[in-house]
Amino acid sequence: MKIVIIGTGYVGLVSGACFADFGHDVICVDKDPAKLDMLARGEMPIWEPGLEGLVKQNVADGRLSFTGKLSEALPDAQAIFIAVGTPSRRGDGHADLTYVYDAVREIARALRDPAVIVTKSTVPVGTGDEIARILEEEGAPEGTVVASNPEFLREGAAIVDFKHPDRILVGAEDQKARDVLTEIYRPLFLNKAPMLFTSRRTAELTKYAANAFLATKISFINEMADICEAVGADVQELARGIGLDGRIGPKFLHPGPGYGGSCFPKDTLALLKTADDFNVDAKIVNTVVRFNDDRKAAMAERVARALGGSLEGKKVGILGLTFKPNTDDMREAPSIPLVRGLIEGGAQVMAFDPVGMKEAAKVMPEELVYCEQPYGVADDADALVICTEWDSFRGLDLARMKKAMRGTALVDLRNVYERDEAERAGLDYYPIGR
Repeated sequence: MKIVIIGTGYVGLVSGACFADFGHDVICVDKDPAKLDMLARGEMPIWEPGLEGLVKQNVADGRLSFTGKLSEALPDAQAIFIAVGTPSRRGDGHADLTYVYDAVREIARALRDPAVIVTKSTVPVGTGDEIARILEEEGAPEGTVVASNPEFLREGAAIVDFKHPDRILVGAEDQKARDVLTEIYRPLFLNKAPMLFTSRRTAELTKYAANAFLATKISFINEMADICEAVGADVQELARGIGLDGRIGPKFLHPGPGYGGSCFPKDTLALLKTADDFNVDAKIVNTVVRFNDDRKAAMAERVARALGGSLEGKKVGILGLTFKPNTDDMREAPSIPLVRGLIEGGAQVMAFDPVGMKEAAKVMPEELVYCEQPYGVADDADALVICTEWDSFRGLDLARMKKAMRGTALVDLRNVYERDEAERAGLDYYPIGR
């Protein structure tokens, strides 16, 4: 089957590479010449484990290609996936659908034969209806239909998630869209991946509901961590105690400095805007958003308390900048307000991240000093802060770190270490919720 994917960002490039690996003929379209030049050289515009090899293999096999001209890609396409960005709109938090609707208009004007237009981008309820209206208004070929096919990929594990999904969700109002998407995903039926068909509006809302629920779960365990600290309990034992309950489950019960990334922050805001548009008071999601913002803002103060209450003249080393490990994504990363808060408090800050420092330099204060290796952040530091739980940070030589420091504080915002490990190295240990 011939598939066109508009957008070579995180969702579009992963989806395109995986569809091609299923045996489909895939053309990815992007208007950014710099991205296209990188892909032509075999370089990836995003960092995702396994993606580079998958793209190169399918390009070499002739199943995957890239172009900047949509009109060249569309002939004979049976499905056209829209995978462009939908960032939060300034002022009201609504998803900015400018790129989506621009793509739809361009498709309608260039399309010569009917096809299934599929929204892979995360879009608010009713977007599919508006896409259908635009297609008709712009004179798209009769028989062109619209479907919603939200992605549920974890950054850092996207290829595994795509090829071994918990579910494949398709929102469609007609049999043609269902048949085409069933054929596209047929290779996954061997893995017995459940395919769930709903209305378009239900599929659009399900994506937001899933992310809002996970954000709520993260915020809940962070609140429990605060209570554990107050009463002298251990949040990790608590998380295991509730996570073994099949109704709750163990995932997303890891306390930390708050959630970030490309999905949870913008999708919770977009869901709140949708609720507001339809006069629904979404109290739970609203509280989650406010709690998470407050938590991220409070992390610099947590470091200050470990240093006796003041950051003035202190030197702090940060381990990890990306919002989670195995990605270079800095969007809404908890490290951003942490570093800004430390610098505003008068501290000198050094940082190391295995893959994220290039992206970090685009959003971090100029005063942040980047180190070439993790042990560099310990030089004359008064405190070390673990902000992202990269695997390479789990086996650091803490005694070596302590020897290079002038202070003794280890603020572990991800509970990577045990207290006795830190104390054996001569460090004062400040975990989350323990």
